[in-house]
Amino acid sequence: MGTPLRLLLIEDSENDAQLLIHELRRGGYDVVHERVDTASALEAALDRQTWDLAIGDYSMPQFSGMAALRIIQDRGLDVPFISVSGTITEEMAVAAMRAGAKDYVTKGQLKRLVPATDRELGEAKARAALRDKEASYATLVEYAPIGIYRSNPVGQFLSVNSELVRILGYDSAADVLALDMGRDVYADVAERQRLIDRDTYTDHQYDDVEATWKRKDGHLLNVQLSVRAMRNAAGQIDYYETFVRDITEQRLLHQQLAQSQKLEAIGRLAGGVAHDFNNVLTAVFGYVDLLREELPANSAAQRDLDEVRKASERAASLTKQLLAFSRQQILEPVVLELNELVEDFEKMLRRVIGEDVAMRLALGKHVGNVRADPGQLQQVLMNLVVNARDAMPTGGTLILETTNADLTEQYAELHQPVVPGPYIMLAVSDTGTGMTPETKARIFEPFFTTKEKHKGTGLGLSTVYGIVKQSGGYIWVYSEVGRGTTFKVYLPRVDAPADELHRPREPGTVAGTETILLAEDDAVLRPLAKGLLEKLGYTVLDAENAAGALEAAEKHAGPIHLLVADVVMPGASGRELARELEKIRPTTKVLYVSGYTDDAIIHHGMLEPGLNFLQKPFTPAVLGRRVRDVLDAP
Repeated sequence: MGTPLRLLLIEDSENDAQLLIHELRRGGYDVVHERVDTASALEAALDRQTWDLAIGDYSMPQFSGMAALRIIQDRGLDVPFISVSGTITEEMAVAAMRAGAKDYVTKGQLKRLVPATDRELGEAKARAALRDKEASYATLVEYAPIGIYRSNPVGQFLSVNSELVRILGYDSAADVLALDMGRDVYADVAERQRLIDRDTYTDHQYDDVEATWKRKDGHLLNVQLSVRAMRNAAGQIDYYETFVRDITEQRLLHQQLAQSQKLEAIGRLAGGVAHDFNNVLTAVFGYVDLLREELPANSAAQRDLDEVRKASERAASLTKQLLAFSRQQILEPVVLELNELVEDFEKMLRRVIGEDVAMRLALGKHVGNVRADPGQLQQVLMNLVVNARDAMPTGGTLILETTNADLTEQYAELHQPVVPGPYIMLAVSDTGTGMTPETKARIFEPFFTTKEKHKGTGLGLSTVYGIVKQSGGYIWVYSEVGRGTTFKVYLPRVDAPADELHRPREPGTVAGTETILLAEDDAVLRPLAKGLLEKLGYTVLDAENAAGALEAAEKHAGPIHLLVADVVMPGASGRELARELEKIRPTTKVLYVSGYTDDAIIHHGMLEPGLNFLQKPFTPAVLGRRVRDVLDAP
């Protein structure tokens, strides 16, 4: 068996055709052929199949090999063409070669036919392999998962792949090829010029260059570029080859993580400050109230003490907000209907916003329940509404909206560290002044405010942030300068019926005759608390640490009805003290006191079931009431 050869013969003589076929078979080819002698017959043969080689008679009465060659070329076919003729002059041979024939052979010298065929078939095979390789590379570029393009120094795209078209948001490659890079792609024309200037004078390939681009719809993109300048023999840049990655989401996640870490660090600092202040304020409240009882009601000293107490209350309010931001306050969560809470609070909110702001409720139907502290949620609502009112000094519209929301995996990827699942969304929107990106990045920081001096503490939104986070939720803000702001709060949805909210009971007597063991390491608070409790009729054993408290309990012959213990003390904690005391006095009740939450009794802001807690700062009246409540409880 010879080498298969599909031969197309453009020849008007059957005898001459057979001579050509015979010569090729002698040369080792297994020839399958078709002879044509008109243009229409040639067209039909080209339509039917592909051909390995075409041999055409230079001149025929009604058709010619050169005319056949033009038809093959017009179709863009890479079929080697050998011109043959009974007699061929040098001029004819040159004309045939210029027209695109690969070789020429005279019918009287057919011994050149086989070598010419071998050579042309080999070269055709090499060209086909090169085309396949180029097509493979073109496919690789076209369907690469990153943007790839070539551009010239003046900012015109020379070629683009489909991923670049997608990144820029256009419909086709033709749309992108028509763009001016400086005007239509770069957000800042000067940024592209800086990159061009740098590339012009170096031979480096620049990797991981970051730039800001804009999509067709105007949205900005963060892109990472790897750029190589291709130069001509004179060293001038012909074009740039560039790989593009869209890192917009990646940069957004980095910003969210950095902001979260920043707020976490500030929260730890705020919690520590609040703890120290709460100890001080508890002492101030206690001694002020003791002095007020000893001074005449209308004396100047009494009025001065009133001012001291008011200042202390303002300071206590600040520390409470700091604890809220740092997620170190005690929550009393219940299952509640968010719509009902908003509706119950509506009258209060309308009084706060004034008459020049129109408030509208858009409460969703069949909105599920959430588990949260109702008082804290009301504080979230109040702070967001006040913030919205202040953003509309000349009036506007405020909208309160609730709806069920299912946060997907895709949403969670863009809003770290959201956990996908069912939520209830509470949105507060205004038509106010809006915020710049710089302001929006800092709004949850404590003490950051854009208001005039003495017009705000800067703790309103930081308090909201802390309460939402401690309740297991998330808060996001959307704002445009001159168009308004929307705060969206997402709280986990629970499949449980709403709890019945209990009204606080009427205050009764706070006095008593029981024995109380007091463990408090603060040298100022311990004698104050002891004096207050003794004044109410209690017998008080006091100690500055857990070891001292246990020793006092062992020495005391009578019953100890209540342990009042600071949670955080040097050595053993209040919780550890309670456990040791339980071994020798199992009936003693426990009231924990602290200036901030601690993992010993608090988990994720929730008090362990069955534990009693009093958070500093507290007044003498609050201490007396809480002690009596614990003693009287079943």
